[in-house]
Amino acid sequence: MQIHFKKSYRFAIKSSLYITLFSTGLVGILLYYFLTFSWEFVIYFSVSIAAFSFFVIQYRVEHFIYRRVKKIYDDVSLLESSTFRNQPVTTDMATLMSEVKKFATDKKLEIEMLKVREEYRREFLGNVSHELKTPLFTVQGYLSTLLDGALNDKNVRKKYLERAEKGVERLIHIVQDLDMISKLEVGDLYIDITEFDIVKLIQEVFDLLEMEASKKDILLLFDMKYNKPIMVKGDAEKIEQVVINLVMNSIKYGKDKGSTEVSVESLTDDKVIVRFNDNGLGIEKQNIPRLFERFYRVDQSGSRDAGGSGLGLSIVKHIIEAHGEKIYVESQFGAGSEFSFTLEKAAPKH
Repeated sequence: MQIHFKKSYRFAIKSSLYITLFSTGLVGILLYYFLTFSWEFVIYFSVSIAAFSFFVIQYRVEHFIYRRVKKIYDDVSLLESSTFRNQPVTTDMATLMSEVKKFATDKKLEIEMLKVREEYRREFLGNVSHELKTPLFTVQGYLSTLLDGALNDKNVRKKYLERAEKGVERLIHIVQDLDMISKLEVGDLYIDITEFDIVKLIQEVFDLLEMEASKKDILLLFDMKYNKPIMVKGDAEKIEQVVINLVMNSIKYGKDKGSTEVSVESLTDDKVIVRFNDNGLGIEKQNIPRLFERFYRVDQSGSRDAGGSGLGLSIVKHIIEAHGEKIYVESQFGAGSEFSFTLEKAAPKH
């Protein structure tokens, strides 16, 4: 039967053997010179054994630990950790435990983040597929009907071609929005900072979307009469798109005969905050953290019927953040929502 000793036992036996051999040899030599007992003999023997034992055990322990700790470092380095690759090997157990624990915690967080990203990737691809599939099948359906014989009917031909064109326009809109988000995320979209009147810009958006709001009898208005311009700094074209998206969002999800009220308030000495309040259905609390994700739908069943690319709020967030500003949302389910964002004030002209 083969006996397997623990590595620590083998280490102890070897160390003891070294000390024993040295001690025996030393005693033999000392007895040769000191045949009778003397304190000088005891002192020489004690000091010699203490010194030799200290150096042997210290060397053996460090060598024993170092080899095993080095193996831990080598194994960990296989995980491509720059932290472990770029630092010296320590034989201090407390330091090693602290480093390994930190490494394990970081890796756990990294794995959790990868899981979240993988889930987001699957959801995103599914949403892109759905958003593109709907208008593509619509266009295909109308064109197939025309090719199957309806092409000869002038009225049907015109109607189906117009509907197919709307499907193509929606596809183009989705692709353009995705392209804009991609550019915003990597910082490739140019932001042209100028000074402009935010009140005038909002009023122009109200005029643009007045007919859209009238379909649901929704009133677009300011919270008060602004007699003077409020000058801000930003990319006027991009901020206009932000305002359009937020107003359209309030119209799309607002209740019939409701209202969308916009206010422009001074937040600090150099910032204004623009608020968009509606009295629509509101947003449930669990949906608020994901509102600005691409293609995220609060109402997964019916919201696609309202049209749009599903990218509006995501674009809003990226544009505002590209300006170095913040966007906020507050909502009470059943009572309405408030979206707001900050902008830098323009310097007063003297």
